[in-house]
Amino acid sequence: MAPPARLPPAHALAYTGRMNIARSAGRVSANWLIVIAALAAAAGLWFGARLFTTTTPAPLLPPLQAGMAFPAPREVPAFELDRADGGKLSQADWRGRWTIVFFGYTHCPDICPTTLASFGQAWKKLDAAARERLRFDFISVDPARDNPEQLARYVGHFDKDFVGATGSDEQLTALTRALGIMYAREQGEAGSYTVDHSASVLIIDPAGREVGLLRPPFDASQIAADLQTLARSQ
Repeated sequence: MAPPARLPPAHALAYTGRMNIARSAGRVSANWLIVIAALAAAAGLWFGARLFTTTTPAPLLPPLQAGMAFPAPREVPAFELDRADGGKLSQADWRGRWTIVFFGYTHCPDICPTTLASFGQAWKKLDAAARERLRFDFISVDPARDNPEQLARYVGHFDKDFVGATGSDEQLTALTRALGIMYAREQGEAGSYTVDHSASVLIIDPAGREVGLLRPPFDASQIAADLQTLARSQ
């Protein structure tokens, strides 16, 4: 007859039970650590994506009827031109308020007078507060014929607030190229000439950066609304 099976002592059973419980607890703790680590990694990826995702830049211009904003602002280099009133026009004058800039010449047969007439009518529709936040500069690309007296008379005809200025061809070429526009003279008969130039009007923001343009055809009411919008922004 086989001897009866020997049972382990009670303290051994208790020890074994404690070991099994400890092992289970160890496995549960490890599982939770894996879950927590995975959640932390996911959270890190999410925050990292939020941190490095390129945000949409703020628009350079408020919504305008006749205006178009550039994708990025264009810095204006230092310059100095001669104003019709005997003063100087410089980069500093294009800071602190919205500046509307048009390049043309007083002997222009069509584009310049019609553009200035439209902006002159629009200017008169603005209230005093809006005019304080805006300026209009007409820059002649025909310095040989547009002396200070001629410029002052021509610009003043459209509005007394408008500023006329010009400079040497070297100064004008440097400025127009920096602003992304061009002009060129075309010789005519008997020594006469015309000047080809852009018909668009440039918009300079209060920080002194070129940020967009106004495009023809120009309607005085639309221009007035756009200028009022600019004056109320920033």
